[in-house]
Amino acid sequence: MNRNAALRTVVRRRAKVDASDRLKLAEALLGTDDLATCAQRALDWLGRSAGVTRGLCLVGSPDTLTVLEPIATLGVRGPRVQSFTLDLEAQDDPLVAASIGVGASVFGGNGRPAPRTPLESGRFIAAPLHARQTLEEYPVGLLLVAPSDPDVEAEAKWVAGLLGPRLTALRAAQRRLEGERRILRERTLLYNIINAVSDPILLTDTEGRITVANARAEALLSAGEDESEGRRRAIALNNMLFSSALTRRAIEGAEPWRHELLLVDPVDGSDLLFELLSTVTVDPREGTGIVSILRNVTDLRRATQEIEENYRKLRLAEADARAERDRLDLIIDSVADPILVTDPNANIVMMNAPAERLFTAERAAGAEARRTVQANDAHFSSFVSNLFFEPGAMRRSGSIGLVDPRTGAPLPVEAISGKIVSEHGEVTAIVTILHDRTEELERARLYEQLKRASSELEQKVREATAELTRQNELLRRSHFEIEQASAAKSQFLANMSHEFRTPLNAILGYTSMLLKGVTGELTPHQRRNLERVDSNAHHLLAIINDILDISRIEAGKMPLTLTQFDLKDLVAEVLAEVEPIISRSQLAVTSHLAGDVPLLKTDRQKIKQIVINFLTNAIKFTPQGSVEVRAGYMSDADHIAISVADSGIGISAEDRERIFEDFRQADNSPTREYTGAGLGLAICRRLAGMLDGAITLDSEVGRGSTFTLSVPREVKRA
Repeated sequence: MNRNAALRTVVRRRAKVDASDRLKLAEALLGTDDLATCAQRALDWLGRSAGVTRGLCLVGSPDTLTVLEPIATLGVRGPRVQSFTLDLEAQDDPLVAASIGVGASVFGGNGRPAPRTPLESGRFIAAPLHARQTLEEYPVGLLLVAPSDPDVEAEAKWVAGLLGPRLTALRAAQRRLEGERRILRERTLLYNIINAVSDPILLTDTEGRITVANARAEALLSAGEDESEGRRRAIALNNMLFSSALTRRAIEGAEPWRHELLLVDPVDGSDLLFELLSTVTVDPREGTGIVSILRNVTDLRRATQEIEENYRKLRLAEADARAERDRLDLIIDSVADPILVTDPNANIVMMNAPAERLFTAERAAGAEARRTVQANDAHFSSFVSNLFFEPGAMRRSGSIGLVDPRTGAPLPVEAISGKIVSEHGEVTAIVTILHDRTEELERARLYEQLKRASSELEQKVREATAELTRQNELLRRSHFEIEQASAAKSQFLANMSHEFRTPLNAILGYTSMLLKGVTGELTPHQRRNLERVDSNAHHLLAIINDILDISRIEAGKMPLTLTQFDLKDLVAEVLAEVEPIISRSQLAVTSHLAGDVPLLKTDRQKIKQIVINFLTNAIKFTPQGSVEVRAGYMSDADHIAISVADSGIGISAEDRERIFEDFRQADNSPTREYTGAGLGLAICRRLAGMLDGAITLDSEVGRGSTFTLSVPREVKRA
């Protein structure tokens, strides 16, 4: 080798030491592959051949060339040697200057001042270790030997010149070996990485030939001789499809190129859809290549569809959640009591409008309102936090003293808090309802006042009870006297009705005889007077009969005679009897009966009496216009309605109930326009009640009135 020849040339130039010893050292250094062993042999040779008693060899490591460390020693050892280093960046260190010099440097004694080294005190020689004897080379290391004399200095320089190139060569070889090992590790790691990838990865040349492939790619594109015929055909088809996919565009393009590639699964023959990503790479030594990654998107496409479906469901769920949240917000905002939701740290996360009034301050609010809000929040947080200090408690209730920030009025509230626990038993939130106790306390105060007032009232009641007892006794006596007076009234009415009817019958009889001319012809003046007597006598008889009817109804002695009859016949009979009155009134009196009116089973005479009263009243109180009698059947209630409607003077709202009272009319003044005792409608209402019916009135002043009798189709009792 050229380097070994250079070493032998250096050896031939050394003189004082035996040439054979130097040759043996050179051969020993050439035969050593370890830095430390090579340096140790050099020091040992100096100890044997040159009389060196102490020596130290400093060499820079392959990774850190600027720091020299001990790798071999002679006659020195211990912690000082192990910890001793030389930093080549320290320019003021004399050993650094010696390491970059050409020849050996002597320190101590008459030479340079000796720096502190593991060689202890005394003179020593520092010989630099260079790759070649030139100043351009960076120092490999430094050789320190002692004692110092001219012969030792010459031998140290010769050994340094021999050791420097050898250490340089060994260090270069060491670096080369470490680089190869690192490359091997990186290559192995790279293969392990790409083989761990589930996607096929390939490196091909421009002709499509595979240079590097991971295990997944080999399973798709490589087949051995022992593979089945079907698998080899599937792999051949895959290679053809893959090669055709690497188009000239992929080779010449600088940007990565994506392409969908359909291959065949060599195992079961199913179709596999891949996304091919190809990138051109250029290496100065290997040339142009194409890196391809096949990403299996068969499951990805199906997963994409599932994700889209799940995303659609998620959007629907979010919409439902938003709607539910809106409903929840609407519900809690509609509650009058403040409602707050807090997290486990007692921080408010949600509250309704009444709660915002207590725990939030408006922007325009003053400092006092803000302090009030802070105080309310502190009281509330303290109450909620105490819920966690009660082991196992899910709810807590108690009173909190708050203040209304707007009015500054105290607001005593009752708080009820409850934990919301997840399915894992963790507390996720706390819901608190605040109930205003102002009204409750006011009610309690009023209740106390009421109790005092009740006690006072009881005393007054006891005092009034005695007075009431006395008054009851007086009332009992008065009631007895009233009953006696009522019996006397009834007896009086019975007696007086007989006394009234006897002379009235005589008056009516003689008047009728005179009008018929029994005693001779009457003059027109006499006839008019007798007709007036006859008319007033009949009117007086009607009044007496009405008074007797009311007395009998009140005494419960008015009998019911139930018969079945046709309402049409009854209406025709009523119109015939009232025909003289109709003729004198010159009104248009008509009747309208529905065709579906069934037969009635009730007291015919009392129905007739009520209808006649309705009809005569309608004629009496209708100066001009019309009167109509109507009848209809209400099938849903099984009732028959008989109405008499007129276009007369009408009745005001305040008089509609008064006209049904005894001896009352709408106009009770002495100068009223229409005559009558005011008993007709009172009797009609009583008769309708006896028939399980009712009378209703619809009237308006100036527009007429409609009186309606509603009775069941069949009266069940006699």
